Amino acid sequence: MPNLRLRKKEQLSSFRKIAIGTWRTAYDPSVYGTLKLRADHIVQYVEEFRRRTGKHLTLSHVMAKAVAITLAEMPDANAILRWNRIYLREDIGVFFQVAMEDAQTGEIDLSGATVFEAHTKSLEQIVDEFQAKVDKVKAGKDKELEGTRSTFKSIPYFLLNTVTTVLGILLYTFNLDLRFAGVPRDAFGSAMVTNIGSLGLEEGYVPLVPYSRVPLLLAVGAIQREAIVDGDAIVPGQVLRVFATFDHRVLDGMHAAKMAKTLKRLFDDPVAGFGPLPDNKTLGA
Repeated sequence: MPNLRLRKKEQLSSFRKIAIGTWRTAYDPSVYGTLKLRADHIVQYVEEFRRRTGKHLTLSHVMAKAVAITLAEMPDANAILRWNRIYLREDIGVFFQVAMEDAQTGEIDLSGATVFEAHTKSLEQIVDEFQAKVDKVKAGKDKELEGTRSTFKSIPYFLLNTVTTVLGILLYTFNLDLRFAGVPRDAFGSAMVTNIGSLGLEEGYVPLVPYSRVPLLLAVGAIQREAIVDGDAIVPGQVLRVFATFDHRVLDGMHAAKMAKTLKRLFDDPVAGFGPLPDNKTLGA
């Protein structure tokens, strides 16, 4: 079994071929963009969801489903670059960073959890799956992850760049399943999401991670109250900003525009986008 399930994209535009030929690595083709979303409806939806189910739904869970829906509706964006060719993924995975503390040193470390096929799952399923994965990571019970962390701790500093480069080549260029060596399969998924709002940050961009080959990274800022133009009136409202970084060799403004429209549609009407609110379990309804 390969590391990723892929199919080669046969038809490429002339621009896409020029972009691939222009940038040899993911160190320099970064494009940045900000999307402002009305958050009033999604905030109400999340609060009502929590009240009815007793489950702690967060914007991270909502974004997992939203990003997965976006990639499902635009398969060309669910892609990876290898051998200077674009390959479309058969699976949709959304990776989220998880902050954790090293039990031995007390140092704050960053790890992550990936939710696959979130567009086919209910928000209740996503909450439960994500929490189980995060608890496993924080408890140090994810054997593959712990094996990877231990391996990297033992690598001399001067070899770190070489090791990550070689890992990227083995995992993605050659598409090898290295679970036998303690490396998780498809560890980073199709897109990465970081909830910087949970850290109290209103805005910020995250860098591409070359060895992961993920072409799309999203940072979700804190919800803010602002004056909003609604028709001919100025009204108070809540706004959520999403800060995107993408690899211009794989994605461009057309992809960004389509993804922005999808996200706006989902956040403007959460019931239609994410499904009806569950029955009120806390009240026995």
